Amino acid sequence: MNFNHSGIASATAVALFAFSGAAYAGGGGGHCSNETLRGPFGFIGHGEILGLIGSDGKLHPYAAPSILDDVALVTFDGVGHFSRTDFGMIGGLPKGGQVTFNPSQMGAYTVNADCTGTMKIIYTAGGAVPAGVETDLNIVVAADGTLIESVVYRAVTVGGSSADGKATCPPDCEQGVQESFEGKKVMVFGFR
Repeated sequence: MNFNHSGIASATAVALFAFSGAAYAGGGGGHCSNETLRGPFGFIGHGEILGLIGSDGKLHPYAAPSILDDVALVTFDGVGHFSRTDFGMIGGLPKGGQVTFNPSQMGAYTVNADCTGTMKIIYTAGGAVPAGVETDLNIVVAADGTLIESVVYRAVTVGGSSADGKATCPPDCEQGVQESFEGKKVMVFGFR
């Protein structure tokens, strides 16, 4: 019996390609979407709140920067929205004086085909942080959708002033921050 080894090798290559991420990506160069993020993710964040960005576009530092540490549970719905509860410490004190988790948060997210995207966290009434505070992040989704790496690119507050008096909120309510967050998919009994 004669076998055509090149035909078998070609068929094997086609089968492997069909099951690879390249085929899953649909030829568009990516394989992520909003559906990639579904269910609960545990986040940890760390950084500094430096000051206010004035109408001149420059950072006007607070009298002293505040160190931020935060843990959060974010539940993604797979279609671009999430709910969030967190507990944070700012400058050595519980955020807003609240020593329990703050469930008064919601947000929206977008995941692009190349697994980059954005998250927008909005604080609502009733929590340790005043309504209207917003945190915007650029994200990268990794590890088959089980890991989110992010950096804050915009933070909006509702009050405060810089040490030099050149920036006061309102109207200058965008903060200068240096913060990053990492989220990992919460595994329940071995399932994602």
